[in-house]
Amino acid sequence: MNKNIKYGLSFNIISFVVFLLLVFSITVGIAGYMQFTQSLATEYNDSAFRTAETAATLINADRIDEYLENGGEDNEYKLSLSRLDTLCEKQNVSVIYTIIPDADYSHYTSIFNSVNANTGYDRWNIGYVRETTNDEYKKIYKEMYENGLERGTVIRDKNLNGGLPHITSLIPLKGSDGMVKAILCVQRPMEQLLIGRRGYLKHVSLIMIIIAILASLIAGFGIRKYFISPVKKISEEAERFAAENRIADKNVLKNLSKLNEMRALASSVEKMELDTVSYIENITSITADKERMGTELNIASQIQEGSIPTIFPPYPDRKEFDIYASMTPAKEVGGDFYDFFLIDDDHLGLVMADVSGKGVPAALFMMVTKILVSEIAKTGISTDEILSTVNNRICAHNKAGMFVTVWLGILEISTGILRASNAGHEYPAIKRANGKFELFKDKHGFVVGGMDDIKYNEYEIKLSKGDTIFLYTDGVTEATNANNELFGNDRLVSALNIKSEFSTAELLECVKSEIDKFVGKAPQFDDITMMAVRYFGGK
Repeated sequence: MNKNIKYGLSFNIISFVVFLLLVFSITVGIAGYMQFTQSLATEYNDSAFRTAETAATLINADRIDEYLENGGEDNEYKLSLSRLDTLCEKQNVSVIYTIIPDADYSHYTSIFNSVNANTGYDRWNIGYVRETTNDEYKKIYKEMYENGLERGTVIRDKNLNGGLPHITSLIPLKGSDGMVKAILCVQRPMEQLLIGRRGYLKHVSLIMIIIAILASLIAGFGIRKYFISPVKKISEEAERFAAENRIADKNVLKNLSKLNEMRALASSVEKMELDTVSYIENITSITADKERMGTELNIASQIQEGSIPTIFPPYPDRKEFDIYASMTPAKEVGGDFYDFFLIDDDHLGLVMADVSGKGVPAALFMMVTKILVSEIAKTGISTDEILSTVNNRICAHNKAGMFVTVWLGILEISTGILRASNAGHEYPAIKRANGKFELFKDKHGFVVGGMDDIKYNEYEIKLSKGDTIFLYTDGVTEATNANNELFGNDRLVSALNIKSEFSTAELLECVKSEIDKFVGKAPQFDDITMMAVRYFGGK
């Protein structure tokens, strides 16, 4: 319960209000205390100076030295002392005294000394020598004798050794020649100052406590009415909505408070509920759409997988060659494709292609291109004519502006002669029977689908028994690791030569393993498609 109170809104706001009042009251109290003290001290000082000036008229400054020489036996001295005693009693001051400081102001000699009987002080006889009380007095003495100071004040309210606080006002006594003959001092008690300050502090403290209590009560009532009750209703409505996820049957937040901020908060909660309900409905609809799209993408992936050869060995009865291929899409469906097909009993068609873009559009474009290439290739024309024909057919209906890079080869199985054309695709890699893989840098033509009436070049490679050709898309060489480094051609050739003597399937597995190790946990951005064909010679 104590913890709940401590962290409650009412407690914290009221505590803050009381704290501010305390800070304000203390600040005002200190300022008033200082001003009260200053004003009363000024009044004490002015009163003491008036008494000092009156006392100065009762003393013949020109005869100070004579008074000291005859030890105060002079009638004039006695008359002046009597009048000073009367003035001391009438003005209710503690002491009126006249002194002559020595040369270094460290001691002084008493001339006149009138003491109020109510103070308990002892009268100093004329000629009494005493050490100067402190440096503050010394400074005033010196200023009066040497620099013409007309008034000096010393307030003593600390370190009095049991004495009462008092204020001493000092004026110089000048002779007819204008020279300072002595210093007249009037000491006045400050009991009224202390009494007044204590009373002031009591009144301020009492008023502060009363104001704090009233402020707490008023703040508590106002906070509960205008803040706590509305916030509690808003909180209850938020909890209800969180549990039910539906709009309330009755608008409990309407006309909740007169405060603009509370009305704005209630309005925000209402809007939040409406937006949340709408969001849930949208999420439900989107989730259903995503599930439908996921199902459709899964079907598309299955269709794409079924459109390319995936059964190996594809021609178990043909011993003249070994072929293996793989495709790893970056998305559910890819834009890369490979294909191989027998044009006739002695000719094997080989295709490696990469469609621009990703996802379903690229997959659709891939399907069209694959069908066109395989169908036109079976007509028996050369590879360059096949690509030209396919290019024109695609450009005629290519409103999406997509294109595809294609490497197309036709292997004459009986002789090992491979005739090929390259439409902007990657270089093939070739390994001779007793050698290592190297890139075969053929001449590139323009991409398929980019422009009408493009002519392509056909070149010829003679494969001997044991030779292998490796085909791939740029997803292999452009595989990127976390440091944005590319796998590149050099790493590809090195990976190919790790297991160059093994089967085509093991060769592709080795290359894929090297790519995975290089990329690490970095995401795959492009399709990775590879195909290897090893030639064993004609029948």
